[in-house]
Amino acid sequence: MTGPHGFNGFPKECVDFYTELRNNNNKIWFDAHKPDFEKYVMEPARLFVMDMGMALREISPGVIADSRYSKSIFRPFRDTRFSKDKTPYKTHLGIFFWEGQLAKMDCPGYYFHLEPPLLMIAAGNHCFSKPILDLYRESVVDPKYGKALAKTVRNLKDKGSYQIGEKQYKQVPRGYDKSHENAELLLLGGLTAWTEVNIPDEFYSYDLINYCLGKFKDLAPIHKWLLDMIGRIKK
Repeated sequence: MTGPHGFNGFPKECVDFYTELRNNNNKIWFDAHKPDFEKYVMEPARLFVMDMGMALREISPGVIADSRYSKSIFRPFRDTRFSKDKTPYKTHLGIFFWEGQLAKMDCPGYYFHLEPPLLMIAAGNHCFSKPILDLYRESVVDPKYGKALAKTVRNLKDKGSYQIGEKQYKQVPRGYDKSHENAELLLLGGLTAWTEVNIPDEFYSYDLINYCLGKFKDLAPIHKWLLDMIGRIKK
């Protein structure tokens, strides 16, 4: 089966490309394999963005799926300025579908991450900017919004295959009650939920769309809680 925009799975060569890149992370190798990167990674990734974006609108009508370079599909280059690891290329494919009235990385969204031999499906906002972090913390301790988030997290954990996090702070921020029932959520610098699996057979066919959509439906309550939160930002 082929999707409305032509997606029919990622080829095996896409996995092979990232497996080989891990052992050859340098400009000479990457430049020599640019045609492979374009044909086996970028071409199917663009089609995936368009067909996955169409499917996602079933649960998030306002989601943005932009197949242009550096929009939904993250650039392959690493930012090495402040890292001890100076290897120039990411050894994974990252794709992001976001929703909201703010800049892309301030919005919550749905995330697809291939890093052989694993595939990760996630939702949320990985790292809050300072104003959004402040709003998040106030929401966590709010009687209405905090209760809703705690229930959402609990329901997702009960499914057994999802993780929440990750913790960024060792202590509850100053000014907040350490004994609050949501104190653990105050240790987060971003709110994400994800599942990670060995690359499934569906990866190589159009069935990947429905596979991901099923996971994204499970994760949607986290996304929608965050979308509601940033919707309260005063313009």
